[in-house]
Amino acid sequence: MVSQQGERFSDRAEAGRQLAARLAAMNIKQPVVYALPRGGVPVALEVARALGAPLDLIFVRKIGAPGAPEVALGAVVDGASPQTVINEEVRRHSRASNDYLERARAHELQEIERRRARYLGDRPQVDPKGRTVIIVDDGLATGATMKAALIAMKRQGASRICVAVPVAPAEVLAEMKALADDVICLNPVRVFYGVGAFYDDFHQLTDEETVGLLRQIWSATGGPAPDTAILRRAIAVPPLGLPGELAVPQAARGLVLFAHGSGSSRLSPRNRMVADQLNANGFATLLFDLLTANEAADRRNVFDIPLLAERIVEGVVYASGEPDIADLPLGLFGASTGGGAALVAAAELGSRVGAVVSRGGRPDLAGARLAKVKAATLLIVGGDDTHVIELNRQAVAHLRGDKLLRIVPDAGHLFEEPGKLEAVAQLACAWFEHYLPAPRELKPAQAVPVPDKAETLVQALRRLAQPLP
Repeated sequence: MVSQQGERFSDRAEAGRQLAARLAAMNIKQPVVYALPRGGVPVALEVARALGAPLDLIFVRKIGAPGAPEVALGAVVDGASPQTVINEEVRRHSRASNDYLERARAHELQEIERRRARYLGDRPQVDPKGRTVIIVDDGLATGATMKAALIAMKRQGASRICVAVPVAPAEVLAEMKALADDVICLNPVRVFYGVGAFYDDFHQLTDEETVGLLRQIWSATGGPAPDTAILRRAIAVPPLGLPGELAVPQAARGLVLFAHGSGSSRLSPRNRMVADQLNANGFATLLFDLLTANEAADRRNVFDIPLLAERIVEGVVYASGEPDIADLPLGLFGASTGGGAALVAAAELGSRVGAVVSRGGRPDLAGARLAKVKAATLLIVGGDDTHVIELNRQAVAHLRGDKLLRIVPDAGHLFEEPGKLEAVAQLACAWFEHYLPAPRELKPAQAVPVPDKAETLVQALRRLAQPLP
């Protein structure tokens, strides 16, 4: 039935779960799910997860008409053999030459290659030939990119094609049915004001979020899984011997140090859950008590931001002396008052810290130090935590580097609601994956020439010495 206004979804994940239920009832055999990035990825993830199907991306770029780039002259679709689809009527009216088309096609293919490298890396894409293909997006407006994707999939030999979207105008769905074998839409509407009007949370996904979502499903459905061997050891951070735990995956890609707050300790179940997810994604984690037992007994110390920041710096100094983590790029994860302390520590440590994530934090407590933070900062707040949302909005305005405020819908201060802490872990993983660069490799040793007789040994050493990372 076609509705006048349509059903609303809380977010793309909810729409994906509802879509997956409809597709599961169709009993499709061995499907492959393709997402149109970026908005289609969280919807397609839920579909692929429910169907136990592999998830891949299909990259489509519009070719604008000469002098009117907003008008779709055609589209180019990535694949083993990139396909170009041309709207001949628009081409006649715009008088686009073959040279123009070739230049535009080359430009869009270059952008597709950039995005493919960003999202997929060296991961090979799934060949649709002879397969049942489900193409998923978060909604259709004009349907232009979906049409291009459908035509390309047919040319690449897909045996059956299903379009699956949460919402679309009824007239666009009629056009889709002429091109696809199956069209599933949860919300066909006559009155259409844009896809975003049907979502409570329709934020523009970042590259970091997209990559983090893809890693989740690929690890669950046979994608390249990280080495799961994790070495754990108890540690004591000097000079007070603060107890903690260090977890180091093999070939760790970075180190994340946790800053607890509001009386929490290294045993905080919420922070440990986030740490486990970071470990699974190849990050080493360091959780330790920021206060001694006597200090923790005095509630005032929980809000002593300079003291907490000092302890975080001591943890970083400790990590710098451990051979297996000393050279790893560093991130900080702060919760509650620990969020403010992490930002003060990041301001003091400068370029040593590459990224900071705050969960339900109080970045406002960092005060004037916010302007001195160089690290890319992600502030995550629960949608129901209204007071803290406002404090984070005020704080984010004072940050000078890369920054983002993300609000998790229907979540409280502690993210205790089902699935909300998992959402925090996903956002944190994606942020650290993007902003913590791969560890540097040491340059191979150079052959040492015999010093000139006129050169003293000290002079030769100074000339040949290389700084350690």
